[in-house]
Amino acid sequence: MAKRQGLWAEIQQERARRERTRRRESREFQRVQAQMVREAAKAERDGKRQAAGSERERKKLYIEDRKAEAAAMAADVRARLAELDELLKAGIRDRPVVTFASLRRTDTYPPFDPGQLGEPLPPPAWEDFAPAPPSGIGKILGGTGRFERQLDSARTAYAQAVEQHTAAEAGRCRQLAAQRAAYDAAAAAFAATAAEHNAGIDQFQRDCRDGDPEAVAEFCTLVMDSSLYPEGFPHHTRAVYRPDPKEAVIEWELPPQSVIPLERDYRYVATRDAIDALPRAEKEIKERYRAVITQVALRTIHEILISSPGSVIELVTFYGYVSTTDPATGQPIRPLLLQVSATREVFSTYQLSALDPVICLRRLNALVSPHPYDLEPVQPTVDFESLLTRFKFVAGMDVVAGLDSRPDLLAMAPYEFEHLVRQIFEEMGMQAWNTQAIKDDGVDAVAVNNNAVFGGMCIIQAKRYRSAVGVEAIRALAGVMEDKHATKGILITTSWVTKDGHAFATRHGRIEIMECEHVKYLCKEHLGLDVLISLPKPPPH
Repeated sequence: MAKRQGLWAEIQQERARRERTRRRESREFQRVQAQMVREAAKAERDGKRQAAGSERERKKLYIEDRKAEAAAMAADVRARLAELDELLKAGIRDRPVVTFASLRRTDTYPPFDPGQLGEPLPPPAWEDFAPAPPSGIGKILGGTGRFERQLDSARTAYAQAVEQHTAAEAGRCRQLAAQRAAYDAAAAAFAATAAEHNAGIDQFQRDCRDGDPEAVAEFCTLVMDSSLYPEGFPHHTRAVYRPDPKEAVIEWELPPQSVIPLERDYRYVATRDAIDALPRAEKEIKERYRAVITQVALRTIHEILISSPGSVIELVTFYGYVSTTDPATGQPIRPLLLQVSATREVFSTYQLSALDPVICLRRLNALVSPHPYDLEPVQPTVDFESLLTRFKFVAGMDVVAGLDSRPDLLAMAPYEFEHLVRQIFEEMGMQAWNTQAIKDDGVDAVAVNNNAVFGGMCIIQAKRYRSAVGVEAIRALAGVMEDKHATKGILITTSWVTKDGHAFATRHGRIEIMECEHVKYLCKEHLGLDVLISLPKPPPH
């Protein structure tokens, strides 16, 4: 499949690169045009200053010139900020970023142009060779015999010219035939290449619709390659497709912190004849950087979902890394600053042009660095490399891949613990999902057993506690079960449940409790992970 896809994927990627280059050149052209306008205005002011009669007038014009220069520099900064503020809106569309029709080759081979060979050589004309007949006086003076001799010579010359024309015309026809044959061969090769390319696109389309992992991942990569971002944004992406949950896992290289202008304005100081940069507040810089990376995440999810059919991709998980240098060691680092998952059903209800990206990610229960500008990483719930090498585009997320040996579950973030719990149930053979952080009715995860007799929906509450879980949590779980018509409820905790809680669960009959030692066993049995739970005191027996 890789060789077949390579035929058209390289062409499409080159097309995307050309489009990005064209956009960059267009922006550069606009920048140069604006610069030329400013330089023309400056030249006009210089001319006025030179023509000014007094020193005072010249000084006044010079100050105006410097102020205009500072204003132009400030305008460039504002334009850059406006571009960053509109990242998400610039990517909002109601049509796919990439379509299979756009991947097809529709260009035609140029028509055959024989040039001068297409024109027959003009044949010799007898009139150009025939001698003029003698006049009346010429005949009397013996002109008739001379005319006959000239006529014989003319006939010989004409015959030679006809023979040469016949040979030259035959040569022209041979060259024309050879040129035509070469054209036909080139046209046939072009048509064969186009047909092979389009056949590859047709097969690629079928593979994508069938949910082939490599094909869907390649399609997601093409979508991301076709998305155009401002200058300073790296364009390194990778994609993996998990067929079972219909999930596209995206790895995106986020822009560095330098993408945010450090200057908020420029001001000309006449006393020093200098243009000073007014620094932007550190808090604003950090907030703007957070806004940029959150916009990138939402825009990427939108572009993947809008370009792919729902029968293939129902869930998109975005991982945003940034390649930079550790200021403490000088070594290259690549911290994960953002991870978020969104289903098509939920994401389609969002009005991207009106929402706040930071609040939206919070609603999606995203893992976002608390200090992204300071490169403080978050712990991924899956290692992308493990998906590429271990699972070959097919297997599910593996939260344990990002954990060290003997991890302490109490050191995990609550969201990470919820994903760990969800993965345990997946490994037990159930289908499981994490819920949103807001308005989840106390539900941390939902698991479904498809068994026709014993199956049904199971409500899961994950409690990463250091102390006892009281009976109130068990009662709350029972209430949610009734509201959701769940067949079973599970409370899984890193600590323990009080006696009253156990008694309530026993009376209810459909609630199961899994405490710290049970959690350790489940991690070992189903995830192959030996974990620690560093409780401040041992739980009661």
